[in-house]
Amino acid sequence: MKNNQDKFIELREKYPLFEFHDFVVEKDAKDLVMKFDFRVGEDIRFAPQMRLNAGVYARDIDVSELEGLVFHIGLIELISYWKSVCSPQILVRRFSLDEEQQKWWKKLYYKGLGEFFYQNGLNPSKDDFVDFVFEENARPASDLRYSHVADDGRVIVPIGGGKDSVVTLEELRREKRIVPFIINPRGATLECARIAGFPKLEDIVVLKRQIAPELLELNAQGYLNGHTPFSAMLAFYTLLVSRVIGVRPIALSNESSANEPTIPGTEINHQYSKSFEFEQDFRRYVSLFMNDCSDYYSYLRPLTELQIAERFSKHGQYFRVFKSCNAGSKEDKWCCHCSKCLFAYIILSPFIPDEKMIEIFGADLLNQEDMLGYFDELTGIVENKPFECVGTVDEVREAIRRIIPTRADKLLIRHYIEKMQK
Repeated sequence: MKNNQDKFIELREKYPLFEFHDFVVEKDAKDLVMKFDFRVGEDIRFAPQMRLNAGVYARDIDVSELEGLVFHIGLIELISYWKSVCSPQILVRRFSLDEEQQKWWKKLYYKGLGEFFYQNGLNPSKDDFVDFVFEENARPASDLRYSHVADDGRVIVPIGGGKDSVVTLEELRREKRIVPFIINPRGATLECARIAGFPKLEDIVVLKRQIAPELLELNAQGYLNGHTPFSAMLAFYTLLVSRVIGVRPIALSNESSANEPTIPGTEINHQYSKSFEFEQDFRRYVSLFMNDCSDYYSYLRPLTELQIAERFSKHGQYFRVFKSCNAGSKEDKWCCHCSKCLFAYIILSPFIPDEKMIEIFGADLLNQEDMLGYFDELTGIVENKPFECVGTVDEVREAIRRIIPTRADKLLIRHYIEKMQK
């Protein structure tokens, strides 16, 4: 953990105002293009651009009707850039938020950046770490058009390429017509979609999301950097997809274990924006301030990681293609040296034979000495969990308990037995 408190104070003094200057939404051939203009002081400009292609699901729609949705996407995209300087004020031009909306966004920023604050050794005030200010005569964002979409038997399912979205895909497609949605397609996401019955790119709603290069330059210069609530960003993009294609239900694949804090006894949770708390908050916000325009929920919320793993294990056609590793995502592989790989390996092992697990991952992760540190975090031998999307300590321990009879000779399992006997 770094100690960047002095840098945090210095940057806030140097950059007292972060400006959400403007945004544009327009059509470009088959794409819906979103351009954002964020500014800090006289010298720093961020101009990220996003492109949404609705494929075969596209409807003819007036882009002016999407302004409110894209404005909200700007508010969630902004967090990635704001965190580089942590300005005490955010000036929002063109539109305004009422007091309850501001309170909602401040909670999302504060809890969604909990890991960022912790990893950087920062201790911001929950009440005044940031304030929103608005132009005079700005239009209330809640008064914009958020058209209600009817339920026609279809459902939007974001595909991440891991076991969770596979289970959602396979179970929901028995009763619904699936509309797959992928952000920045890669091998695993496209292959999972293909196996689920969507072999062509035009069968998938695709968002190409870019990070402005200026942010990467600031990171290289030593400005503040860290984790942001990706799933909250995904939530707002799914609302846009819902409106563009005319499909109301949105089925996420967030499970019950996302509710457990990463740092015990605190509210610091790597998976905060996958938690039930965020899901409830988001649904309430959409209901109150966005005309209840879509129905966002997690299909897997009632399930534990073990239950999801067991259901996934029945779909062997995905074994070769699914991937959950962030470190290896660019090369579309399991890196076999991170906590995410190890967690997936452990949680699936009770339901998939040892030989098949080694074949899937390309390595015997239960016999790797370099995994001992992550293993201790996952099993609660040390206090804090990894900052990754992993299950609860109890779930990991239950998975290990189930595989001890058949894998007791593995290095990590022997280590666990010895630790538990002390």
